[in-house]
Amino acid sequence: MWGIFIALLSGALMSIQGVFNTGVTKQTSVWIAAGFVQLSALMVCVAAWFITGRESNFTDLFKIDGKYMLLGGVIGAFITYTVIQSMESLGPARAVMLIVTAQLAIAYIIELLGWFGAEKADFEWKKIIGLAITIAGIILFKWET
Repeated sequence: MWGIFIALLSGALMSIQGVFNTGVTKQTSVWIAAGFVQLSALMVCVAAWFITGRESNFTDLFKIDGKYMLLGGVIGAFITYTVIQSMESLGPARAVMLIVTAQLAIAYIIELLGWFGAEKADFEWKKIIGLAITIAGIILFKWET
């Protein structure tokens, strides 16, 4: 139950953040907005690290197996950029529908192939059907009469 709540909260926060970031972009630029998002996230994470206890330290990053995993922050900068651009051109609802659908499809491919250390999952037609229903929902949502 906790995981469901956290996932729903995450989705809601992502949508709100996208709208906020798009608003900042309209008054500055996309890279200033994206940079501020990353900088403020760093400050919050460092503060949370100090407050919640420090069972590990920053040098532990150098011990990570699979150094490519450290590219998450780089990817995060481009996520911020692409969310801002998609929300600006499509509007929040359409952008989020496409973003979530892409997340779902790519996440399933990652599970199927066991990429990046994810546990490999068996192929299931019901998941493909669910993805197809999601895509049909996007078409229905976008359909203008």
